[in-house]
Amino acid sequence: FIDFKEFLLAIDVTSSGTPEEKLNWAFSMYDVDGNGWIDLEEMTKLVGSIYKMIGTHQTQTHLAKYEAEAKERAKGIFKRMDINNDGKVTKEEFTKTCLEDENLIDLLTPPSAI
Repeated sequence: FIDFKEFLLAIDVTSSGTPEEKLNWAFSMYDVDGNGWIDLEEMTKLVGSIYKMIGTHQTQTHLAKYEAEAKERAKGIFKRMDINNDGKVTKEEFTKTCLEDENLIDLLTPPSAI
């Protein structure tokens, strides 16, 4: 496994291509089990990794707060992306939602990737 910082570096290195191509690549990385969709557990792990990276120098108390915030944020993002409410975020839903929401692009990709 690679850690999240290495993952971001990999996205940055592969930052050529259209926004859709970059998001498709990012989706394949977030779909950890490779089943063709992102479930809430995968989304929670993803957002949790982002929060941990942001709070790398925080105390245990702050880390617990980040984990709770990450879970809530993941639920909100998942709900927004799961357009047909089937409990799965497909590549199409992921790409469409990210392209329509600049804040999601900023959260889910490094600045130079899109």
